[in-house]
Amino acid sequence: MLKEEAIKDHQTVTAEGEPTSVLLTGVKRQEVPNIITANGTTTELYRPEWEVGPEQIQHMIHVIMRANALSAWHVHDFQIDTIFVTNGSIKLVLFDDRDDSATKGQINVFHLSRLRPTLITIPPGIWHGLQNMDNSESSFINYFNNAYIYTDPDEWRLPFDTDKIPYRFE
Repeated sequence: MLKEEAIKDHQTVTAEGEPTSVLLTGVKRQEVPNIITANGTTTELYRPEWEVGPEQIQHMIHVIMRANALSAWHVHDFQIDTIFVTNGSIKLVLFDDRDDSATKGQINVFHLSRLRPTLITIPPGIWHGLQNMDNSESSFINYFNNAYIYTDPDEWRLPFDTDKIPYRFE
């Protein structure tokens, strides 16, 4: 029987739809509701009481990813990223390589979409990569605690297929 060779799925969500995965140390996740109005939909992108995102936003960008595009891997020494998908479906993968972290060596994978609005805050020292899962453009907003420094970017990169990170994008 083929079932003897198959791998059984493990639980990924609770009966209430909450993820069961443990977040990497310092990573924050905040689902936000869509507010249905008479003329459309409103989604709040940030509220201080959510305790997600930098204390003060200093820089914000809107990114459009081409169909099936991949942007991986990169890390920051000081910058805190907070990501919110505005269109399409994006996979966000995080890898904790921080020596002083309780979750060193662990991975978080988030499937983000406008259909279930979610903010993800990535602290410094977490390697991250994004993959557009759609055959059309997807987009996201990323806001930061520091403005981009053109003359000395806080950006460190590895190729998407590096053997140094135990994850393979499909």
